[in-house]
Amino acid sequence: MHAADAGLDATLEPALREAVQGSAELFALLRAPWPEGGVERDTFGAGEQHAHDLLLARGRALGLETSVDFAGNLWLTSPGHDRGAPAWVTGSHLDSVPQGGNYDGAAGVVAGLAVLQALHACGQRPRRDIVLAAFRAEEASSWYRGDFQSHVGSRAALGMLDPQELQRARHLRDGRSLYDGMVSAGARPQEIRLGHRSIDPSRCHGFLELHIEQGPVLVERGLPVGVVTGIRGSARAREATIHGVDAHSGAVPHEYRHDAVLAGAEFCHRMDQAWTRVRAEGGDLVFTVGRLFTDAQRHSITKVPGRLDFSIDLRSQNAATLERMVTLARHLAGEIATARRVRIDLGAFNTSHPAVMDPKLVDSLDAGCAQLKIPAMRLPSGAGHDAADFAAAGVPTAMIFVRNDHGSHNPHEAMNLDDFAHATRLLAWQLLQ
Repeated sequence: MHAADAGLDATLEPALREAVQGSAELFALLRAPWPEGGVERDTFGAGEQHAHDLLLARGRALGLETSVDFAGNLWLTSPGHDRGAPAWVTGSHLDSVPQGGNYDGAAGVVAGLAVLQALHACGQRPRRDIVLAAFRAEEASSWYRGDFQSHVGSRAALGMLDPQELQRARHLRDGRSLYDGMVSAGARPQEIRLGHRSIDPSRCHGFLELHIEQGPVLVERGLPVGVVTGIRGSARAREATIHGVDAHSGAVPHEYRHDAVLAGAEFCHRMDQAWTRVRAEGGDLVFTVGRLFTDAQRHSITKVPGRLDFSIDLRSQNAATLERMVTLARHLAGEIATARRVRIDLGAFNTSHPAVMDPKLVDSLDAGCAQLKIPAMRLPSGAGHDAADFAAAGVPTAMIFVRNDHGSHNPHEAMNLDDFAHATRLLAWQLLQ
């Protein structure tokens, strides 16, 4: 970065550069409990709490207004000149997937803190409040199973969370409910039943989320920053099962088998064919079977498998495409079950709607890239984010992607600090508009 670059105040520019350099230390502290391998910032667990405690301490040290809401979300506020004006809100989540990377989610919170630190260092007060949010439980579906949706913290903050989800979600490792997990972390989930919210969408001037890109586009294009145009919605069957009949692998002819695995293989193949057709028609869709397994204690090389468990993850920027694929999945399940003499239970599909980023904010971020001389491109987000919930609540919303090598949801995330600096400068520029 160069202080002479246009677009940011000449006093703020070096302060922001110093704050970004200091972010390297904060990233190291966030990772410290896991010096090797992946990070485990478990939803409402000790790992996520470690990150929230770090950010809270940093916020207090900067003299920011601090609060923790009933869902455990952390809010750090830099007061503006006009405290009655709707506030800018920025931030992301601090939890990770099991054996995840250090930057997914955390980069957005650390970037927001760098902006507030730079404003504090050069004695600048923004026109309106800037609120930094560190949300809980964005990755809840990686730690809990059941009929519920992720983004628990942001949806709770906006008053969009169904309290019944907290009882339906059960921890993968110990079976406790998400409700109990929140209580053990010091949250007050009983207030969700009362319809409470911690932020009023009408009091938000806009929501900005900085996040690492979780795909390869920016790396392949050689660009440090992306301006997100929209977020794919999803339809997920978390606990689908195929029930057949265990049988001897050598003694039962093909026509008498009730083979759960071959029924599952046919289902996956035919869904993949449908995905190919949608793409050939110019549609937007991704289809993933992330879990596919038999019980190793029950099955063996000499046994026809009588049960298969699997998951379905459909994502698209088009809600009609998602609905059509869910309908097709259920149709194929019935057809294959009859032909292969098994029972296929897909269970409930948890859905999230696609989110379109605010066109004016997208254009503004493009203009900021031009003023700050940041090479960038527009692109959609294939992954879900807290930003989608703010968009659904009617808040003008936008996202900034940071180039990140080796993908995401793995220990090898590789965000370069210079790329992070470019994205943080863009975030600061927009928050001061």
